[in-house]
Amino acid sequence: MKRIIVVFTCILIAALFFACGKQDSADGSQDSSLTTIMNAKKLVMGLDDSFPPMGFRSESNEIVGYDVDLAKEVARRMGVELVLQPIDWAAKEQELNTKQIDCIWNGFTITEERKNNVLFTPPYLRNAQVIVVKQNSPVQTLADLSGKTVGTQAGSASIEAIDAAQEFKESLREIITYKDFLTALMDLNVDGIDAVVIDLVVANDNINRSGQAFRIIGESLGDEEFGVGFRKNDKALADKVWSILLDMAGDGTVARIATQWLGADISIIGK
Repeated sequence: MKRIIVVFTCILIAALFFACGKQDSADGSQDSSLTTIMNAKKLVMGLDDSFPPMGFRSESNEIVGYDVDLAKEVARRMGVELVLQPIDWAAKEQELNTKQIDCIWNGFTITEERKNNVLFTPPYLRNAQVIVVKQNSPVQTLADLSGKTVGTQAGSASIEAIDAAQEFKESLREIITYKDFLTALMDLNVDGIDAVVIDLVVANDNINRSGQAFRIIGESLGDEEFGVGFRKNDKALADKVWSILLDMAGDGTVARIATQWLGADISIIGK
C-alpha cells in the first residue's frame, strides 16, 4: 500500500511539473529567443536581395540598402554578427518558422493575414501599393487598366492589395507574377505587360536610379506600413530589436540612414 502511495505521489508531482512547464511556455516566460541569439552571437536576417532601396545587390555584388544598414547597426549594438540570408520571398514565412532565418526584414508589409503567422514590430516606415506604367502609356487611372495585363512580385503585399480591390482585379485581362519586381519592370519596359503593381518606395527608387521612362499613376491600391517580422513566440528578441531602433531614432542614426537611402528622413520610428 505504501509503495502505491509513493508511486501515485511521484506521478502527481511529475504531472504538476509538466503542467507548469506548459504554462510557462504559453505565457512567454520560457521565451529564450533573445538569449539564443546572444549565445550564438549572430542574427540571421532573411531578405529579398532584389528589392531596392530596402535590400539589393550593388554593382560589386554586395547586399546593401536601407533595411540592411538599419539591421547592421542593430546587430552591432547587440554585439552580434548580422548574417544576410537571401530567400525566396514567396516562402519567407516557411523560412522563418523552420528557423532558417531569425527575422524577415526587407520592406515586409504588415497585414492582418500575416499577423496570424508572424510577430511584427511596430511599423518603422510607411508605404503604398502603386501602379507604374511607361511614360507614354495612356493609363491615368485604375479604370484605364480594364482589359489590360499587369505584373507584380509573387508572394508580395501587392498580390494582397490586388485581391482586396476585387472590382479592379476582375477588370484586368491577366495578372502575371514574377520572382521579383525588377523582372516585372523589365517586362514592362519591353511592353510585355501594361503596368506593374509595386511598392511605392521601390517604384520611386527604380524611376530615380534607372532612368527608365516610367511614371506612377495618381490612384493607388492603398497605404500600408513596414515592420520587422519574427516567429510568433520570439517576443523577447522582437522587443530588443525595437528598443534599439528607438534608441537609433533618438540619437539621429535612423535619420542619417533614411536620408542616405530614401532621400529624406521619412522614418516613423518613435513618431
